[in-house]
Amino acid sequence: MMKKSISLLPLSQQSTNGIFSGYASFFEVIDQKRDQIAKGAFTKTLKAWQILGKKPKMLWQHEPKEPIGLWTSLQQDDKGLYVEGRLALGLPRANEAYILLKEGILDGLSIGFRTVESVYDQEHKTRILLDIDLLEISLVTFGANSKATIHHIKAI
Repeated sequence: MMKKSISLLPLSQQSTNGIFSGYASFFEVIDQKRDQIAKGAFTKTLKAWQILGKKPKMLWQHEPKEPIGLWTSLQQDDKGLYVEGRLALGLPRANEAYILLKEGILDGLSIGFRTVESVYDQEHKTRILLDIDLLEISLVTFGANSKATIHHIKAI
């Protein structure tokens, strides 16, 4: 009887399929809910996630029962919240998301959060979010902030 050997590659050498990046949120854009995220609104929440040694959940269409991958990097820059993530290929919904991303059918990102501090802008009739508690980031068909999209997907 011949033994088969299984060789597991470190993550850094595994396929890059399912890796993508984009902006989950843009600053100073009035979204469809009349919210506007101020520069720096993610500072405290990103620090809190870092202290916990975790990252927000990656969900499908904000559905808590459908995690589809993990966020590998989150950075707040001058534009907004830049994210990089990896789909958990093998999960049916993650596989579906990957196909939709590759075909350009799906490209939206959206954040799930709790408001910590905000002010109301009477002139523009918008809520300006100064500090938010980021809970999750979802791949979505239609996000409230139309600029929040996936910019790059890696595929072999």
